[in-house]
Amino acid sequence: MTYQNIRFEVQDGIARLTLNRPDKLNSFTGAMQLELRAALDAVQDDNSIRVLVLSGAGRAFCAGQDLTDPEMAMKPRLPDIGNVVEKYYKPLILRLQNLRVPTLAAVNGIAAGAGASLALACDLVIAARSASFLQAFSKIGLIPDTGGTWFLPQRVGMARALGLALLADKLPAEKAADWGLIWQVVDDSQLAASVDKLAAQLAAMPTKALVRTRQVMHAAPSHTLEQQLSMEGGVMRELGWSPDFAEGVAAFMEKREPKFTGK
Repeated sequence: MTYQNIRFEVQDGIARLTLNRPDKLNSFTGAMQLELRAALDAVQDDNSIRVLVLSGAGRAFCAGQDLTDPEMAMKPRLPDIGNVVEKYYKPLILRLQNLRVPTLAAVNGIAAGAGASLALACDLVIAARSASFLQAFSKIGLIPDTGGTWFLPQRVGMARALGLALLADKLPAEKAADWGLIWQVVDDSQLAASVDKLAAQLAAMPTKALVRTRQVMHAAPSHTLEQQLSMEGGVMRELGWSPDFAEGVAAFMEKREPKFTGK
C-alpha cells in the first residue's frame, strides 16, 4: 500500500509507524485513519515483527483531530462526532490495545486530544523533555475521547485526571513522568537513541509474554483477586508450554543470553 499521511517501515523485527502530516502537526483525518488501520493490520499479520514504534514527523507527535477534515464540517449541519469516534478512533485504540506485539510511543512534541490518547494507548511512552500532553476538549465543549476517559484515571488517579480534562492545561513531559502517566522522559537530543535502544530491547524479548502481561494487567481492574489469580494461572500454563519459556530456562541454566523467537 502507498501511504500519503504516514510512513511505515520494518527492519530487524522493528516496525516504525510515523504520523506524517508535519505541516498540520500530524492531526488526524479520515484518510490518515484508514492508512493507520492498514499499517496496524500489516503489523498484526507479519510474524517477523516483534515491536511497534509509533512517532510523529516534525515538531509534534499529534495535535488530535483535524477540525478542517470533511467529516468535521460544520455546515450545512453540525457533524456527528460520535460517528467519527465509532468509525475511526474506537477501532484504532482497540487495535493498538490488542496488537500481537508490544507498542512504544515516542513523543517528540505536543500530544494533544486524540493524539495524547493515542500515545497512552501504547504499552510504553517515552517523551522528549520539551514534549507535553494536552486534553483540550473542554475548550471546544467536548469530552476526552480515544480512550482518554479510561487511560487518564487509571494512570494518574481521578483528581489529576479531572484536573487535566476540565482545565485543559498543558502537562509537561517531565511532570507526566513524575505522575506516572508515561514511562520515561529524556533530553530532546537523546530521544531517537533512547527509542532505538528500547525498541531493540523489546524486539529481543519473549514477545508473547510481553503481550500477555499487558492483557492480564488490563484485566485486573474488572476482576476480583480470585478471578485475577485464575487468569494468571491460565496464562502461565499457556506460556509454560511455549518455546520461549524453554529457551529462557535453558539460557539461565547454561549462564548465557537467551535467544527468544517470540513463540
